[in-house]
Amino acid sequence: MRKRPTIKDVARQAGLSLSTVSLVINNSGNVSEETRNKVLRVVKELGYHPSRTAKGLASKTSGNIGLILTGDHFFQAEPFYTKIFLGTEFEARQHNYYILLTTVGKDFNPKDSVPRFLLEGNVDGVIIAGRVNEKLISYIENLHIPVILIDYELRRKRVPAVLADNRRGAQLAVSHLLSCGHRSIAFIGGDLDHPSIAERFAAYRETLIENGITPDDTLIVTEEMDTGIQNGFNAARTILNRGGMATALFAANDAMAIGCLQYLRQIGVRVPHDIGLVGFDDIEMSSHVEPRLTTVRVFKEEMGKIAVQRLVDMINSKTQTVVTMHVPVELVVRESTVGGSQEQSAAVIGAVDVLA
Repeated sequence: MRKRPTIKDVARQAGLSLSTVSLVINNSGNVSEETRNKVLRVVKELGYHPSRTAKGLASKTSGNIGLILTGDHFFQAEPFYTKIFLGTEFEARQHNYYILLTTVGKDFNPKDSVPRFLLEGNVDGVIIAGRVNEKLISYIENLHIPVILIDYELRRKRVPAVLADNRRGAQLAVSHLLSCGHRSIAFIGGDLDHPSIAERFAAYRETLIENGITPDDTLIVTEEMDTGIQNGFNAARTILNRGGMATALFAANDAMAIGCLQYLRQIGVRVPHDIGLVGFDDIEMSSHVEPRLTTVRVFKEEMGKIAVQRLVDMINSKTQTVVTMHVPVELVVRESTVGGSQEQSAAVIGAVDVLA
């Protein structure tokens, strides 16, 4: 078995001292460009990979990024956050970081529910995906560890965040239903305390009003405390039991839209012939249900990628500038709103919107 090269092997072949090679590997100290290039060339030739532990001791960093989300965000029917995790993982590799993933409960107690990597001081920065208890965010800030949020933002304090353009996405969804001739459009949503759901609901109302339609409270369900398939099933049943005359449903996410579809199929209502249906997020299941779901595509991996890039910048600069970044979305038209089998995808709306 070939022996793994060490820093001594690099120093010997480069004809330099261990301390000089260490400065180059840890990207620190006053080393000439010629010497730096020489060391890096030998490192590549030998296939040397510095010990993460040794690098951490030298640079006083761990080389790890923590990713936190609540446990109920990871479930098979709505792999939204799984895609975000993959985006963070692939981007972290480009910056020589590892992602340490953990889940937490909805409640937070600093005595018994602090993620282990925070207790051990084993991360250089933290990404929080989705909603977590705000006390946990404050706990991390008090540790003076850079933190950034994905798909969530705080209303009472400003924390760096990466969000989908929820408002624009809802405008696209409702405008599409209007263009299909629908005037009685229902909204199926979850807890409006979640900023993303609240933004989608606000844009739904605004788009109707802008088109001369007064939102009908009998066509709005926001009492569901979650946004899973069963919640969508329950919400669709609630609207129809009220006697609402909806010709189309706009669901706050795809999981709820799929739940709506299941209920409508159960009672013999045809989609899109009797009622149109639009979701939000474009999870994988949305293109496999029958009929395939018209939805708003959220670039989930891109959100994870941008969060890592921003967090690494904060780690390196040792500053936490509060910036909210909105990632563009696009409308994907499938059979749940129009007949036929052709999928149409609207152009991505604009570039990433950055708000300081």
